[in-house]
Amino acid sequence: MEQIKPEIAERILKLEEKFKNSGQDMGSYLDGLLYDKYITYWDYVNLDTLLSLQVPKTHFPDEEIFITYHQITELYFKLIIHEQKQIIESRNLTAVFFTEKLIRINRYIRILINSFDVMIKGMEREQFLKFRMALLPASGFQSAQFRMIELYSSPIEHLIPYKERKNFSSENSIEELYENLYWKKGGIDLATGEKTLTLKQFELRYTPRFLRIANEVRDKTLYHKYLKLPPEEKNNKTLIEALRTFDTNLNVNWLLMHMGAAHRYLNKDRKTIAATGGTNWKDFLPPSFQKNSFFPNLWSQEDIDNWGKEWVTHMFNAEK
Repeated sequence: MEQIKPEIAERILKLEEKFKNSGQDMGSYLDGLLYDKYITYWDYVNLDTLLSLQVPKTHFPDEEIFITYHQITELYFKLIIHEQKQIIESRNLTAVFFTEKLIRINRYIRILINSFDVMIKGMEREQFLKFRMALLPASGFQSAQFRMIELYSSPIEHLIPYKERKNFSSENSIEELYENLYWKKGGIDLATGEKTLTLKQFELRYTPRFLRIANEVRDKTLYHKYLKLPPEEKNNKTLIEALRTFDTNLNVNWLLMHMGAAHRYLNKDRKTIAATGGTNWKDFLPPSFQKNSFFPNLWSQEDIDNWGKEWVTHMFNAEK
C-alpha cells in the first residue's frame, strides 16, 4: 500500500480536528467525498435555470433585451445589499473595512450606469412602445431591492420629499415616516389623486418587509455607522470620498440614466407618454426635484441646492 504523503496526512489531521470540534464524524464526510460527483460550471451557476428565466410576454424580439437587462440589474442590486449588510453587521467597523465595501458597491453601480446604453440605445423605440403595453401595470418603480438599498443606506426620514422633510424627524414613528416616503408620490394618479394599481400592488407585497427592515436598521444604517466611527476614522478622506461617490452614483447618476431612457422612449413630438404603471416620470425621476442624499452631512447647502440640477435643466430646455 502506498504510503500517505506527509502533506496529505497533515491535512487529514486538520480535518479530523475540525470535525471533532464540531461534534461530527470525519469518516462520514470522507464517504461523502467518495460518492460525490465532480462539480461542473453549468451546475454550479445553475445555468439552465438561469437561462430559462427570460419569459417575454410578446413576440417582439427586443423584449428579450428588456427583461434580461432588468434581471441583471436586480442581481447587481443583490450584490450591493450583500455589501451593505456586512457594513451594518460589523461589530468593530473601521474606516478601511467601510471603504473597501463602498468601493465594491460603487463598482457595481458604475457597471450598471455604464451598461445603461443597453436600455437607452439598445432597443427599437417602436418595439418598446408596443411590448410595454403588455407589461401593465408592472413598472421598474416596483423594484423592492432598490428601496431596500435606500433603507439600508440612510435614516428613513432622509427619504421624505425634500419640500416636506423639515416637518419630519427621527422622533416620528417608522410607520408614519414610511407613509410619507418620496417614491410613493410617483405612484399617484395626477388626474384623480388616487394611488395607481402599480403602487397598491407594490405596497401590498412589500410593506411588511420594508417596515421590518426600517425597524431593524434604525440607528444602524450606513449613515449611522459612519457617524459612530471614532473621530480619526470618521475623518478618513478616502472613506468620505467613497461615501460621497456612492451618494451621487445612486441618487443622481443612476436616476439621470433613467431620465435619458425616458426621454428617448417616452417623449414623442414634445408630448410625454405615461410610464408603465402610470408613474409620472417627469416629476418622480429628476434628482433635482427629490434632492435625496444618504449623507447630507457630507454636502454643503449649495451642493444640495444644485443636486442634479444642471443636467435636468439642460434636458428640459432642449424640449422647448
